[in-house]
Amino acid sequence: MKRKYFGTDGVRGTVGKAPITPDFVMKLGYAAGKVLAARHVSSEHPTVLIGKDTRVSGYMLESSLQAGLSAAGVDVVLVGPMPTPAVAYLTRALRLSAGIVISASHNAYEDNGIKFFSSDGAKLPDETEMEIERALDEPLVCEQSSKLGKARRMEDAAGRYIEFCKSTFPTRLDLKGMRIVVDSAHGAAYQIAPCVFHELGADVISIGASPDGFNINDGVGATHPKTLQAEVRRAGAHLGIALDGDADRIVMADGAGNIYDGDQLLYIIAKHRRERGILRGGVVGTQMTNLGLEHALQKLDVPFARANVGDRYVLELLNERGWQLGGENSGHIVFLDKHTTGDGIVSALLVLDALAEAGTTLERATADLTMYPQILINIKVKERFDFAAHRGVQQAVADAERDLAGTGRVLLRASGTEPLIRVMVEGDAETKVRQSAESIADAVRKAC
Repeated sequence: MKRKYFGTDGVRGTVGKAPITPDFVMKLGYAAGKVLAARHVSSEHPTVLIGKDTRVSGYMLESSLQAGLSAAGVDVVLVGPMPTPAVAYLTRALRLSAGIVISASHNAYEDNGIKFFSSDGAKLPDETEMEIERALDEPLVCEQSSKLGKARRMEDAAGRYIEFCKSTFPTRLDLKGMRIVVDSAHGAAYQIAPCVFHELGADVISIGASPDGFNINDGVGATHPKTLQAEVRRAGAHLGIALDGDADRIVMADGAGNIYDGDQLLYIIAKHRRERGILRGGVVGTQMTNLGLEHALQKLDVPFARANVGDRYVLELLNERGWQLGGENSGHIVFLDKHTTGDGIVSALLVLDALAEAGTTLERATADLTMYPQILINIKVKERFDFAAHRGVQQAVADAERDLAGTGRVLLRASGTEPLIRVMVEGDAETKVRQSAESIADAVRKAC
């Protein structure tokens, strides 16, 4: 069965347009509730935790989900604005039936989405999402009043998650004497991330922590690191940390304002674990992972494998191989010995642990990692545009691959969350890489 609603990270789109409408989201809540109820063996109602980011549409969608779940006989725990990894953690820690996050991650406020976690805090497997899609085709038949689900608010969710994050940092270490800029992207971690680093001893300068419902990811956060760079320099900070809207991805900056992406941070963590003898197996990246990281890991005798783009696919390959560490250059980093999903705050703590243990800096920790020039161009296209069916696009790709002559890579892929085609070209010569990327991008624009 072909997916109709679910993408690589749940259901996502522009608010007010299908499928992100109140009626559909209520039906989605009902369908998910019926699937969960069918698997529930206890005499008590299944219980689902709902968290959200700071988009104004979160109020509407939260109410719609709650109504649908209640109609299906499912109880609801509401935690308000909460990072995506916090929902995964709390769902598992509280032994709940599932967790739901209302967020469009790094997108602008006009978009929103719904993503699910299973009872063990992992992304739902494909087969469960397909089961929910099938249930969406069934009529909504409300349970009788005696079987309707109830809802309650959980007041201490933030405190529980803050303590979890702190528990992933060695008790023998602290952050005293460090001045750290923390950019929460006006998103879900605005009340949490600054507290974590402050309670571990850092002098925290908090930015991107004044959400108004409309400013999430707007010129701040992991997708707009220039704000972090400028504040680190202005404040004379030792380093900076930027999260995205739902706090599952991260970039960092050193004291000079140089930015370090997910590939570089993954290398620091992998190298640290390799040196301590605690790296189990190898490292999983994606088709977007820089060749420089792959080559640097080879020099450390660390196995490396590429998954499809998307943290769910990184997780699948980690589980398949029995490894623990993986990630994406966008800043999603997964460490299965610490958490069941990518977590921006915990990722930062793992990097800080590695730097503190070695008594080093971000710059020195990545000195033996040479990143290849990599150009990424995003082109807006019509829904379900099939670039593989256009001869002009395929010819541009073939020409680029011939010009690179085995010294780089070309990757075209459709975004799983937006109507975009992503063109990525990397190689050892930046001018040639840029020319190739622009040529392919022009071909895509002409084709659509």
